[in-house]
Amino acid sequence: MTFVKRIAPQCILLLGLLSAGVAISQTADPFPSKTVKVIVPFPPGGGADTLIRLLTPPLTEAWKQSLVIENRPGASGFIGAELVAQSAPDGYSLLMGSTAAVTDKNVSKFAPVALVSASPYIVTVNPALNISSIRSLIAYAKTNPGKLRYGSSGPGSASHLSAELFTSLAGITMMHVPYKGTGQALTDLLAGHIDVMFAPAQTVMPQVESGKLVALAETGSKRSESLPNIPTVAESGLPGYSAVGWFGLFAPVGTPKAIVQKINQSVMAAMAQSKIRKSMMERGSDPASGSADDFAAFLRVDQAKWAKLIKQNNIAVQ
Repeated sequence: MTFVKRIAPQCILLLGLLSAGVAISQTADPFPSKTVKVIVPFPPGGGADTLIRLLTPPLTEAWKQSLVIENRPGASGFIGAELVAQSAPDGYSLLMGSTAAVTDKNVSKFAPVALVSASPYIVTVNPALNISSIRSLIAYAKTNPGKLRYGSSGPGSASHLSAELFTSLAGITMMHVPYKGTGQALTDLLAGHIDVMFAPAQTVMPQVESGKLVALAETGSKRSESLPNIPTVAESGLPGYSAVGWFGLFAPVGTPKAIVQKINQSVMAAMAQSKIRKSMMERGSDPASGSADDFAAFLRVDQAKWAKLIKQNNIAVQ
């Protein structure tokens, strides 16, 4: 008994030191302690690229670490997405994903982190068409079946599926011209090589405002807060139509929940800044909000909608 009493204080001291050591080791390398890389699976100039570059300064300031953006386009975003999926699940390799890059085929490889924006797309046409409304676009397409060419950021992308939903409900046909990203499609739309594009507002609104393109409508169920003067497709002649394009951050599956939550909180804090919110709204992109779990729930609903459209219309995607 005396022996036990004699060693007890030493044991308590040792346990205390060990506990302190564990605490120190857990806080000695807080996330992030080095450069964070974000892969954008599309070329520069598109919606995903524009949004993550807006968020880079506040995230860099908050984390006191560099944030490097890499554009890795190809296969409607699948190439860049796969690079992130194969990365270490430690939060240092992230994906700026979209409808095309993260689908029901590969979503299990990722941990949803933060929804950045789920905004309507803008139905935009080249002025040379002399079309100024959704009704006249549908009428032209019915008179000239298959003649109109619409561009997208690739098979299965929101810009592709939004157009397919439109043609399905309107009972028309248009020729699909896929690109590696909306930035490339925009170049051809301006040049007249394609006629129509369902595109993120942040990609096309500068060209609309300069008079180089015509915005016919937005694809949401109600008018966007950031673009209140642009009517919806539904109110412009195609009742029941509704579609949004979303962008969000993902980490490889298995990334610790604490890291996922920290990134989510940092992104939400960045988008709450009046300067960032204003910049997004000026580009026609409505800032999102919510936790990582909220983003995951949003994805389940969105993917179910598009999976139904793809199956019913036998749409070819990557």
